[in-house]
Amino acid sequence: MPVIDKRVDEYIERAAEFAQPILAHFRDLVHTACPEVKESIKWGAPHFDYKGNICGMAAFKAHCAFGFWKHKLLDQKNLNRDAMGSFGRITSLKDLPEDKTILSLIHQAMELNEKGVKLPKKKPAERKELVVPDELAKELKKNRRSQAAWDNFSYSHRKEYIEWINEAKTAPTRERRIATTIEWVSEGKGRNWKYEKC
Repeated sequence: MPVIDKRVDEYIERAAEFAQPILAHFRDLVHTACPEVKESIKWGAPHFDYKGNICGMAAFKAHCAFGFWKHKLLDQKNLNRDAMGSFGRITSLKDLPEDKTILSLIHQAMELNEKGVKLPKKKPAERKELVVPDELAKELKKNRRSQAAWDNFSYSHRKEYIEWINEAKTAPTRERRIATTIEWVSEGKGRNWKYEKC
C-alpha cells in the first residue's frame, strides 16, 4: 500500500494549472515503479524515498522539474545534463520521455539505494598559498599581539582580510583597511566579525 503524504496532494493542488497533470503523472510513475516509496516534502517540494532519496519534483511559474538524487550515476542517454532537473524544463506532458524510460530510471535509482551506493564526494578545493601584502606584513611585525592573533587565525579569516585589502581601489582606502585590519586582528576579530553569531 502506497505511503501518501497529504502535503504532496496540497502541493499539486496549489501548483499552476499546467503543472498539475505533470506532477500527478510523475507521482503515479514513482508509485508504479516503487510501491514501497514514501512521500515527503523536503526543501519545500515533494520528494520520494526508498532506502534513501530517490527523486523529487517541483513546480515553478512556467515549468516543472523532476530530478533524481543520484542523477550522475544513472543511464545518461535519457537525461538532460545541461538544465535543471533530470529532464530539463517541463511545460507539458509532451516534454517527457516515454513512461517506460522514466520507470527504468526509477528502477535504477532504487537499485542504487538497495546496494547502498553513495554519490562520490566532491574533492575540497585546493587552498592557494596566501600572499600577505607587504604593508600588512610590516604592520603586523610592529604589533606582537596582532602578529600572534594573525598566526592563529584560520586560513579563511586571513584570506578575507587579504582580499579586502587587495580590493581597495585607492591608496588611502588601502591604508585605512590595513589600519582597521591591525586593530581588529589584535582583538581576535575576523573580517566579518559584525555578522558572526556570538
